[in-house]
Amino acid sequence: MQIWKENGMRIGIKDASEIKLMRESGRILGIILNELEKIISPGISCLDLDQKSAKLMKQFNVISSFKGYHGFPATICTNINNQVVHGIPTNQILKEGDIITVDCGVIYKQFHSDSAIQVGVGKISEENKKFLLTAEKALSKAIEIAKPGIRINKLSAIIQSTVEKKGYSVIRELVGHGIGKSMHEDPPVPNFITKDQGPILRPGMTIAIEPIISMGKKDIKLSNDGWTYVTKDNSLATQVEHTIAITEKGSEILTKRPKY
Repeated sequence: MQIWKENGMRIGIKDASEIKLMRESGRILGIILNELEKIISPGISCLDLDQKSAKLMKQFNVISSFKGYHGFPATICTNINNQVVHGIPTNQILKEGDIITVDCGVIYKQFHSDSAIQVGVGKISEENKKFLLTAEKALSKAIEIAKPGIRINKLSAIIQSTVEKKGYSVIRELVGHGIGKSMHEDPPVPNFITKDQGPILRPGMTIAIEPIISMGKKDIKLSNDGWTYVTKDNSLATQVEHTIAITEKGSEILTKRPKY
């Protein structure tokens, strides 16, 4: 792996063998998230989801990127309704009409992958469907334009415009990131336009793009558990994420799920 230095950042440029390992890490993560999505339904608990993910990680011989990270106690993050990110799975039961984000990361032969799914529990309202779809569209549009020669801020701009055109808000405190042998590497990948245009994308860069949005205002606060962020106005929040690699001609989604 080569290191590209830009504006004080150290950006890892992966070679073909390293991308191959990250591809396998992402493939396994995609399967795990796909299996978790299958069992999300009214009556299941977030703890059930965490236990299932732990079994799947053991089955595929991968390690959780999250468990133990700064003391985080679980293999996945589960965020329900007004919860934004970093929710600790508990025995809270999912109800019809809830929305949930499951964020998960795994390590395969030293390389991390990171991805998040958003799921409507049972039958959800049309309003909530549109909200989830907007986050998905923001992510897909950013991935679509990701290619060598453009700056990170182009991704940020298309995410922000896609979200705000629908009347929703982009959370400012939480951003995407580079990824590789560490879960969080340079460069940051904001979901909103910043004064800094960000580095130029180059082949071999691997980044996690993750729109994090709310149905109401953008303000969030930390819950009493010291981990879970929630919206201040109690509005719904969601997150969706893929790890991608920048290729010679464009980008490749490394965390594709089998249904994609």
